[in-house]
Amino acid sequence: MTSVRPAPVARVRGARLSGVDVARAVALLGMMAAHVGGITDHLDWVDPSSWSAVVNGRSSSLFAVLAGVSVGLVSGRTTPPGPPEITRVRARLAIRAVLIVMIGVALMLLGTPVYVILPTYGVLFLLVLPALRWPRWAVFSAAGACALLSAPFAIAIVPLFAGTSSFEQQLGLVYPVVTFLTYVLVGLGVARSGLEARSTQVALLASGVVVATTAYVVGALVAPIPADGNAFPGVPYVPQGSTAGQAAAQVFLSPRDHSSSIVDVVGTIGVALAVIGLSSLLVDGRARIVQRIAFPFVAIGSMPLSIYALHLVVIAAVPGLPDGLATWWGFAVGAALFAMLWQRFLGRGPLERLIAHIASTVPR
Repeated sequence: MTSVRPAPVARVRGARLSGVDVARAVALLGMMAAHVGGITDHLDWVDPSSWSAVVNGRSSSLFAVLAGVSVGLVSGRTTPPGPPEITRVRARLAIRAVLIVMIGVALMLLGTPVYVILPTYGVLFLLVLPALRWPRWAVFSAAGACALLSAPFAIAIVPLFAGTSSFEQQLGLVYPVVTFLTYVLVGLGVARSGLEARSTQVALLASGVVVATTAYVVGALVAPIPADGNAFPGVPYVPQGSTAGQAAAQVFLSPRDHSSSIVDVVGTIGVALAVIGLSSLLVDGRARIVQRIAFPFVAIGSMPLSIYALHLVVIAAVPGLPDGLATWWGFAVGAALFAMLWQRFLGRGPLERLIAHIASTVPR
């Protein structure tokens, strides 16, 4: 009688991509700027004094795209494994997701004046698990469908949060699941595209610039951002007195950050792809001197969960912390020093190590 052999186990892990770590650092530093940097509320490309607002919305979306990249990297890169290995990968990612949600809720309980992305981040890890073995075209197709549905979904869930607390709104309204699932699926598709290849990195940079520029130009021309600033983050906003055409344009084509419009989602995806492509081109496979220059960013990006949580703990521990460039520099330098010293002497970040240890309880 012939024996039945298990499916071959694909190599799930490989060399760490420093460019991805640098992109994560950019996302983290951008979110810090949005939280403590005293930046302007709205971006106007013809007004240089407003350019600091570029971090609004684009930092969190880059963070979410990189979440998808991380999922893709730990689940086989270009070739996800088959059974039974893929089952173990999914189980470990599910454990990570639950722990991230728990950490996020704990950070929310600190009462910091910041919308915490981690609970949504953890839920997205769970939602993307069925897509781990999808072909790349299916992953990108699903991302496209989510982009089209992002604004209608965001509008549909608004009544569910009427009269709820800020805590509950953070859990489901500020970072709409369909909108951010788009980002994670795009990141998964990027990881499946062979991110190590120079051709892929160039394609990401070029396509990202073209996509972002096109989206924001179209949005600015068709649905300029209203002058009144009553918009709630995560959902489309239509000013009173708008015609049906103007309302439709604001819902689907507004370039406002955190509007969940098609222009917002596609534009922020373009920015994320460009940042990932540029970071990878500048760092991956480069000379030792480049690696040394990039080390502070690589260190920050190697422990994103720890750095994100730590900066919120500091904000909560120092009431009345002034917003401004000096404060942001303090957070940025502090994050770099912490990450470099921790990585140099202790290796993996504290929360990353804890989560990896718990997830490793899934038997091989």
